[in-house]
Amino acid sequence: MSLSTESIPTMRTASTSAPIVTELAERWSPRSFDPEATVSDAQLTALLEAARWAPSASNHQPRRFVVATRGTHEFDILVDALIGFNAAWAHNASALIVGIAETSTVEGDKRPYAAYDLGQAIAHLSVQAHAEGLHTHQMAGVQWDKIVAAFDLTENLEPLVVTAVGTVAAAELLPEALAERETAERTRLSLDELVLSRS
Repeated sequence: MSLSTESIPTMRTASTSAPIVTELAERWSPRSFDPEATVSDAQLTALLEAARWAPSASNHQPRRFVVATRGTHEFDILVDALIGFNAAWAHNASALIVGIAETSTVEGDKRPYAAYDLGQAIAHLSVQAHAEGLHTHQMAGVQWDKIVAAFDLTENLEPLVVTAVGTVAAAELLPEALAERETAERTRLSLDELVLSRS
């Protein structure tokens, strides 16, 4: 099947109760990626720079990354570690990035907010990706032990997320069940449900 652009839902702008910046309103997480598209070194560096400059508790910056582009041995290792639906589509992404939380220093000092700080970094990376004309999709359905072993991660380095990066393709390229999810309406809880108190 050719990568026709006619049915590619590149604009899925969120319906917000107040205006927000374009990169946030238009960011979404596709599963259908163009298997022929590539991501440049400059683009990857921009994504990682955005992650690097995300805030962190006491500026400890307890996040690390493994970056692999399609066509490399490292990319194949990451694809092999994916489980469930993730394994059906992520191999078409241009790159896969493992987000790793540094839960303590090598001396044993705890980093209690490492997961939160990693989350902030991945959020920054995702927004930068959209500004670069790319899309991301974060995954937790992963056999983490395979990644720990393959990249020789020490006990204080805990992989928590794999982010697919690439160029969105037509939903019809996915298996039927995934294609339906790809084009389903975007939804979020209302602010009234999320905000417990506002004065």
